[in-house]
Amino acid sequence: METSTQSNMMSPLICFRGITKNFGMGQATFQALRGVDLSVLSSEFVAVMGPSGSGKSTAMNIMGCLDAPSGGSYQLDGVEISGLSGAVLAQIRRAMFGFVFQGFNLLPSATALENVELPLRYRGVNAGRRREVALCTLERVGLKGWEQHRPSEMSGGQQQRVAIARAIATDPPILLADEPTGNLDSARRGEIMDLLVELNQDTKVTVVMVTHETDCANHAQRILWFEDGQVTNPSHVPGQLTQAFP
Repeated sequence: METSTQSNMMSPLICFRGITKNFGMGQATFQALRGVDLSVLSSEFVAVMGPSGSGKSTAMNIMGCLDAPSGGSYQLDGVEISGLSGAVLAQIRRAMFGFVFQGFNLLPSATALENVELPLRYRGVNAGRRREVALCTLERVGLKGWEQHRPSEMSGGQQQRVAIARAIATDPPILLADEPTGNLDSARRGEIMDLLVELNQDTKVTVVMVTHETDCANHAQRILWFEDGQVTNPSHVPGQLTQAFP
């Protein structure tokens, strides 16, 4: 059970209570999550750490409505998410989340501007407004002047900035980042982390980030430690973290 003093002062934006997730059937069943309790407040920056197979990515997928739990309660901004239909979950994903992945996932034939416009196109935003928002968002992430460049013409750090711009173009309340610096060198990793911190502080977007890197985790306000499908330390304060899970 989470014991964060801050969590007791206001209702969490994200709340897991007893969340389980099973894969397979019968004797082949694997329990990836074993009764996870966690809370994330609005405008928090939370890092999620743990060894491979600890359940952190599974929890992230459930948090982002990309997967459904096998049991337990998931409340998002006070609304019970568990048991909702796939169509409703898709609507919630579009309204509530921006996603950033390790592999960037940019369209290789599209320019930076076109990549950032993509989620706005899905929402039916007209062409003029899409362009205006995408230009402003690329400038926000430090890519003014790179609008017409394609991913192959950009560095890894620049590609990840485009991916972040695409994720925040719709002003989602929550940004979920799964190993966002995993494919970057140390210098570019620092740039991306500084950008995530800046976005969290300036726009108050809630950031939940899965990472194996201690230097990245130390940028967060709080660290959730996963091990064997459970959160073992939900209130660890970063800053003095020197060794991550193997």
